[in-house]
Amino acid sequence: MNNQNQFNPENREYEERLSKMSPFEVKNELIQFAKADARTSTSTFLNAGRGNPNWIATKPREAFFLLGEFGLQECRRVANNPIGIAGIPEVKDCGARFRTFLADNKDRAGAELLGQTFDYLINKHNYDPDALAHEFAEAVIGDQYPTPDRILRSTELIVQDYLRLAMGGSPDDKSVYDLFATEGGTAGMCYAFDSIQENFLIGKGDKMALMVPAFTPYIEIPQLERFSFDVININANKVQHDGYHTWQYPPEEIDKLRDPSIKLLCITNPSNPPSYTLAPEVRQQLIDIVKTDNPELMIVTDDVYGTFVKDFHSLMYELPYNTMCVYSFSKYFGATGWRLAVNAIRQDNVFDDKIKRLPEEQKAALRKRYSSLSLDPDSIKFIDRMVADSRLVALNHTAGLSTPQQMQMALMASFILHNDGSYKTTMMNTIKDRLEALWSTTGFTLLVDPLRAGYYSEIDIMVWAKKFYGDDFAKYLQDNYVPLDFVIRLANETAVVLLNGDGFDGPAWSVRASLANLNEDDYLKIGTAIRNLLDEYHSKYLAQKK
Repeated sequence: MNNQNQFNPENREYEERLSKMSPFEVKNELIQFAKADARTSTSTFLNAGRGNPNWIATKPREAFFLLGEFGLQECRRVANNPIGIAGIPEVKDCGARFRTFLADNKDRAGAELLGQTFDYLINKHNYDPDALAHEFAEAVIGDQYPTPDRILRSTELIVQDYLRLAMGGSPDDKSVYDLFATEGGTAGMCYAFDSIQENFLIGKGDKMALMVPAFTPYIEIPQLERFSFDVININANKVQHDGYHTWQYPPEEIDKLRDPSIKLLCITNPSNPPSYTLAPEVRQQLIDIVKTDNPELMIVTDDVYGTFVKDFHSLMYELPYNTMCVYSFSKYFGATGWRLAVNAIRQDNVFDDKIKRLPEEQKAALRKRYSSLSLDPDSIKFIDRMVADSRLVALNHTAGLSTPQQMQMALMASFILHNDGSYKTTMMNTIKDRLEALWSTTGFTLLVDPLRAGYYSEIDIMVWAKKFYGDDFAKYLQDNYVPLDFVIRLANETAVVLLNGDGFDGPAWSVRASLANLNEDDYLKIGTAIRNLLDEYHSKYLAQKK
């Protein structure tokens, strides 16, 4: 794009072309505007466009790096060439050597969590000490292919327990969930779409439902030519009598799911960008509809922000038979660069049962597809098909998330299992304080809502345009500007980057701010910039009227 277009926020043709792009790609353009403004003004470049947190969880990382020393020690005891070559860990007496290592390093950062994790798996899950210490050593060193390829056994056990705690499962629930460790939640999402289609569970032109606003890949992937799904939007368009968004789903929207021809439902819970979890009455309506009207509905729920809500309840435990959960460790632990996530499916599930009932012609095609993996391809579980499909089947023997990544994931899960709840409280309060700072300088009203996660904030500028300046001014905005103009002008004039909410299938004039990646004082400045820009539009409106 030429510079004339790039730095002219009132070029309507340019804005309309830009609005067809993903908001995450638009963000790159906005960053250029904002950086240019910061160079030529007193403004500070503030990018609240992406949800990468500016915190990290230290204790699981301390444990990981200390474990790395044990792994190297185990390798060097087998062979230790001074030019920098060692052997690989041995199983015999590895548990005893690990306990000695922990005792020798008991005062070092990470030692306590390592010991807690080791004892937890031995005492709660009857893990053999030698096998467990050896698995830890090989995992952190990364000298072997992941075995099993879907997820290491110790990682699966401890992450299962973590999910039960974090996602609202009952401690008494004895049902078993199979986990597939993936390269972040985005990989888990891609693998889910891929295998659901490859296994004839949904095909081109079939109906799927999407609860919107939604994380953009859930909007964009079904539109790709390969999938071409008929997408039915379930809109969070419920408003209170005074016009405020609740970001919940009215009964008539949820009722769309009564149509049994809708085969798949995708949901981000809590939502992105509004950042609200499902209201209890919405969850109950969903449960009733699935049980009475659409019992074979497949559900993919992306619950990465659930840990920022008190008493969160995931659909993976509310509708366990129907639901696959995609959970990422990236946001809660400040670990987007680690690429850590799991896909979780209960062992008794709709995906496997639907595959068993496929027509013989489709079963034959799947037998051929997976024939290189088993003498009985029909018996391969859906979640293991996802693992194979992630490597185009032929490379199934080298599938799986790297073992160091899985070890770090296990330690993050263990950290929460052994924490007194203070970590969650601190994370929730951090987000809450930033959210209140943002809204305090806009002059807008932030309603109290226990269902709000607050990791993002979606602000509908049109709601506030009407409340502050009336319907005629709101009409003026709609008639004279493309909605994207607001975020372009914000970047161009104040060096602040937000994302356009309509790119998430939210209200056209809404904007999304991440509350994760800047400091509290920065959000005071962003709130002021939003309000000042709205006032600037109003000044232009008054000048035009004169």
